[in-house]
Amino acid sequence: MDTLIQNLRYACRMLLKSPGFAIVAILTLALGIGANVATFSVVYAVLFRPLPYPHPEQLVRVFDDLRSSNAKNVGMSVPEFIDYRDRSGIFQDIVVIFPADSSITGSERPVRAETMITSPNYFTMLNAQAAIGRVFTMQDAVPGFIEKVVLSDGFWRRDYGADPKIIGKTLRLDSDLYEIIGVMPPDFHHPGRTLQGEVDAWCASGYIAQPFPVPPIRSARYLPGAMGRLKPGMSVAEAQARLDTFASQLRQEYPTDYPAAANWGPRLVPVQEDLVGSTRTELFVLFGAVGCVLLIACVNLANLLLSRSSGRRREFAIRVALGAGRAQLVGQLLSESVLLSMVSGVLALLTVIAFKSSILALAPTDIPRLNEVHLSAGVFIFAFLISILTGVLFGLAPALQSIGTDQVTSLREGSHGTGASKRHTRVSRILVTSEIAISLVLLVGAGLLLRSFWHLLEVRPGFNPDRVITAQIWISVPNDPTSDPYHAIPKRAAFLQEVLRRVSGLPGVEEASIGGANSLPMMPIRAKGPFAIQGRPTETERAPVAEFAAVTPGYFHTLKIPFIAGRSFTDSDTDTTQQVTIIDQTLAHRYWPNEDPIGKQIKGIGSPQAVWLTIVGIVGDVKSDGFDAPTVPHFYMPMRQAPDYSSIIFLRSAGNPETLGETIRKEVQSVDPNVPVFGVRAMNAVMEKSLAERRFALDLLAVFASVALLLAAIGIYGVMAYSFSQRTHEIGIRVALGAQRFDILRMVLREGMQLALVGLLSGLAGAAIITRFFRSMLFDVAPGDPMTFASVSAILASVAFLACYIPARRATRVDPLVALREE
Repeated sequence: MDTLIQNLRYACRMLLKSPGFAIVAILTLALGIGANVATFSVVYAVLFRPLPYPHPEQLVRVFDDLRSSNAKNVGMSVPEFIDYRDRSGIFQDIVVIFPADSSITGSERPVRAETMITSPNYFTMLNAQAAIGRVFTMQDAVPGFIEKVVLSDGFWRRDYGADPKIIGKTLRLDSDLYEIIGVMPPDFHHPGRTLQGEVDAWCASGYIAQPFPVPPIRSARYLPGAMGRLKPGMSVAEAQARLDTFASQLRQEYPTDYPAAANWGPRLVPVQEDLVGSTRTELFVLFGAVGCVLLIACVNLANLLLSRSSGRRREFAIRVALGAGRAQLVGQLLSESVLLSMVSGVLALLTVIAFKSSILALAPTDIPRLNEVHLSAGVFIFAFLISILTGVLFGLAPALQSIGTDQVTSLREGSHGTGASKRHTRVSRILVTSEIAISLVLLVGAGLLLRSFWHLLEVRPGFNPDRVITAQIWISVPNDPTSDPYHAIPKRAAFLQEVLRRVSGLPGVEEASIGGANSLPMMPIRAKGPFAIQGRPTETERAPVAEFAAVTPGYFHTLKIPFIAGRSFTDSDTDTTQQVTIIDQTLAHRYWPNEDPIGKQIKGIGSPQAVWLTIVGIVGDVKSDGFDAPTVPHFYMPMRQAPDYSSIIFLRSAGNPETLGETIRKEVQSVDPNVPVFGVRAMNAVMEKSLAERRFALDLLAVFASVALLLAAIGIYGVMAYSFSQRTHEIGIRVALGAQRFDILRMVLREGMQLALVGLLSGLAGAAIITRFFRSMLFDVAPGDPMTFASVSAILASVAFLACYIPARRATRVDPLVALREE
């Protein structure tokens, strides 16, 4: 400890003697360490921190798939859920997960709430307790809806002013009166994806009474999925194997509901994987990128310390001559570098603490678990370890280099020992070569993402989003269908038709239409399901699956979706006329490749109300699931034949969505004051949000790659400038013996570009390996894309040439008389 304290004191004195160097080094390291700490805090919270529930490894999501069509998450029926719960033998608990819109009325204006419809044992399964009041349990269970509701902390504060006497009060949710029995703690969040944001309210049902079909229908897949807790000691793989066996048994028991062509089967996914799996690769790539930036900063500082240590060789030689061991010298030099890195680490940590909220605000809002990011003990430990490691990384090479010099030569020549200069130059060049290689890897990664993003922007979505404004509305669905004023199809259709008439007359509106919830492209949760084709036995065909939506006649014209054949919907397509549908090109080409589908009939499977729909038209394909997703087949129904409770208003207008939103709200609520209007935004904003994660990853990687390129240029320049400053005597002799300025310039550039070439070749090899790990982030670009590799290499080579040219030009101006006199 005495030696350590002595080394630290001496290190402080040495750094105080060189304040300029210390400030530059601390700020450089603080930037690199701070970026790593900030990124690690997000990566740790999102990917590694266990979910805040007992035994989170036992929690799984349960989905139903039609494997023959590669259709995932097609929905679950109530009988299937009951079978999983009572007969599968793998779950301790299992609950329905049904995110839904709800309308809360009774105040000045109706409010849209994000509601989670689940089972009475939801909170028991998660071992969650209310902060105020209580949660519902199996003791509250009834066949239909339990008319008790639990609120989130955010909704309680936002809409009820954090009223401590809220328990026992009632609210009207979708026209039904619910008793508020509890408020959850602020740190409780539903462990899964929702419709648009945080859950506002939880309610529960038994699903075997109104408003659900009685008795339950096995083929009616209106439950989005389930979440369960596996039995103790059972792995996910073992549970999946047992569930597959159970599914085979169900297929044999109910062959009509599970045709062989569909290859129906349940799928288990760990809850944490389902929640964060889509962002795993992006976060790992970004974490690797900031690590590379820090490594490059360490290389530059190591070179800087090498230059400083060359001026201290006489000091080190005297220390050794007086009895100092080499280990003591290494310890002293490492103390200086670690002290620098620790000061930088503290500065970085304070910066991250101060700007945490601002840093998180830069991330897309749909990255899961962002609300759980905080500076935990693990983050502080990481900051400490990365600071120590950084100090060792950039201090070890100069320390070993300093003790490896010839002490007799160092004593005689002081700071001008030729042998030491050669060793210094050799180590510096190795460091810069590695710096160029790391920079190339980052630049290739950024280049691949840039090309991928460019290809995404070139994808035609199938519609024109310019000047289109969307607004969502929700018609309440009471638990008792007899109390629903819009239960009858003509009533819902008349309401939507009147809303359409009113918004069409708003100032500045050129076109208007209304579609069901599934008619808005680029939304994260899509409704899709199997359908049958008349005249084709389902048992002998690959089960077809498509997305479906109800729309008004003007929908295709409002969004500029091209018409290919047939006719559009008309106002005469009502529930009393022939049921019709319009399909897209993908569906037409896939199932009628060599014939005209006009006049053919299809029917959705799974609903007792499903009827045969006659195809009357074909429209262009729409990229509804995202620019990078395969085109999914679609069929559309007339809104007057299948009006939805959840609908989207589409307006083509040059107006501002913020000002137009209030006007839309007034018009809708003038028809029915209990219908909330929400989610008013431009269609371009919807599309941009769908690209937010890719844009975020591209922007950050581009920033890190640019910093790496700048640091690499500085490193090359520094090494070449130092190298030829040590060779002034040699250059002076060459000029005195007749060497031309161009010869000197060519010599310096050749040496510098040889250095760059080695770094480029090493970087290309590394990039070819590393970029394969983020294949999932690329669209229409191969990880080994030759154009990206060639263009990035050319950019880095040009920067290296410029970094070499400046010291080369300086070398050509050496006066031989001055150079010889200096030596």
